[in-house]
Amino acid sequence: MKFFKAVIYDIDGTILNTLNMNMYPLIRIIREETGEEWSFEKVLKFAAYPGMKVMEELKVKNPEQVYARWVKYVNEYEEGAVLYDGFEEVLPKLGEKFRQAVVSAKTREQYEIDFCEKGLDRYMETAVLAGDTREHKPNPEPLLKCAERLRIAPEEAVYVGDARSDQEAARRAGMTFGYAGWGNEGIPGMGLSEEQILSEGGLVFRRPLDLLKLLEYAQ
Repeated sequence: MKFFKAVIYDIDGTILNTLNMNMYPLIRIIREETGEEWSFEKVLKFAAYPGMKVMEELKVKNPEQVYARWVKYVNEYEEGAVLYDGFEEVLPKLGEKFRQAVVSAKTREQYEIDFCEKGLDRYMETAVLAGDTREHKPNPEPLLKCAERLRIAPEEAVYVGDARSDQEAARRAGMTFGYAGWGNEGIPGMGLSEEQILSEGGLVFRRPLDLLKLLEYAQ
């Protein structure tokens, strides 16, 4: 049986539901830049992309300016980022046994708005964000940077995420992957194979409260 010293989390689609607040403003951006009306289902393919990668895929002119406008629309979106049910119990309980951290493609500014303003950063020892590494997931560099900051070996951590890029980054970093099965619920083509994850030594969690099972793996 594996034992861990740390639990590292992705944010979007794992701790926070940010799908609506990102995708509806993106639809607005596409309309303004191209005149095209994209459906919510069509923009979902960008859900796991870093922001500037979306701009690259859309081939917009002045991508940095357009990205900044998208961020503005996201922060004005009334619903905002929503904490998935269960984390109000999960984070303090796991924090009693594990060191906790986040690795996310969010910018520092967006992290402050979405995460810190909810007081969630008090549970985290460190946060590796978009500006902290040269490479990004699925490259393992952000996860390895986090392990370095926590002063642990990569194999002593489990990385909880919802996307293929999270799974691949964990594999390449030598960390156990924990699949946040709620993060892509209802998004066509975004879910991962639970059978494959388990066969590769990963863990599957179908709801946030299932993360409390990690207490069995506390070192």
